[in-house]
Amino acid sequence: MFRDITIGQYYPTESLLHRLDPRVKLLGVIIYAIGIFVIDNIWGFVYITGVLIALVYMSHVPLRFILKGMRFIVVLIVFAVVINLLFTDGDVVFWSWWVMVISDRGILRAAFFALRIIYVIVGASLLTYTTTPTTLTAGIEKALSPLNKIHFPAHEIAMMMSIALRFIPILAEEVNKIIKAQLARGAEFDTGGIIKKAKGMIPILVPLFISAFRRASELATAMESRCYRGGGGRTRMNPLKYEKRDKAAYIVIAAYLAAAIAIRILLNYFNVWGSV
Repeated sequence: MFRDITIGQYYPTESLLHRLDPRVKLLGVIIYAIGIFVIDNIWGFVYITGVLIALVYMSHVPLRFILKGMRFIVVLIVFAVVINLLFTDGDVVFWSWWVMVISDRGILRAAFFALRIIYVIVGASLLTYTTTPTTLTAGIEKALSPLNKIHFPAHEIAMMMSIALRFIPILAEEVNKIIKAQLARGAEFDTGGIIKKAKGMIPILVPLFISAFRRASELATAMESRCYRGGGGRTRMNPLKYEKRDKAAYIVIAAYLAAAIAIRILLNYFNVWGSV
């Protein structure tokens, strides 16, 4: 089941999002997430939904590939929905017991919170789906380069983030192999109570940690053997350069955020139904 994790993977295809500069996409993800939390109305979420559909369409990444990696946030979504649903007061109360209550405002807030989690993760995943780890590292380093004046290790931070993203699918595949090997030896992971299931994870976690440390050691050895010494004085074969489409993308990003803010202000001003 862990092979279904797609977060951190690059999907090789040709699209407009793939051709954009990684700095544009990094800023776009941040502004996109800000816009999601600015919106607090049903009609605002209709707008965000349209934007997300357009982004997925432009990325040429299959929807089933995106949704395949979403099943691992189901627990987080359910937890967020339950908390917002049962502990939010409203004008119309449908059910109440002790400190828990289900109201019209709670239902809206729970739905909005679940949508925010899904939309943020899908939008952020498009960054890794459409950007190679090498290009993403270069983009993060270039975006953080002004901080070098205060001795901020921009290159090292970018390298660590890139390696962490790259290790997600690798470790997921490793977990899947370990589970199959333990099942072949007669291990049971889905039977018994919570304590037994927790103990059943030990034969998975121990080999996984050993494998992770081994891979990290091999990566460090490989980098040292190639005389890697950080970002000082390093050059790139393909330096990042803004194109016309990147400048146009910045304008679109600014327009997206402005529209999200305008929708919130106008709908709240006219007291349109569906605000939380």
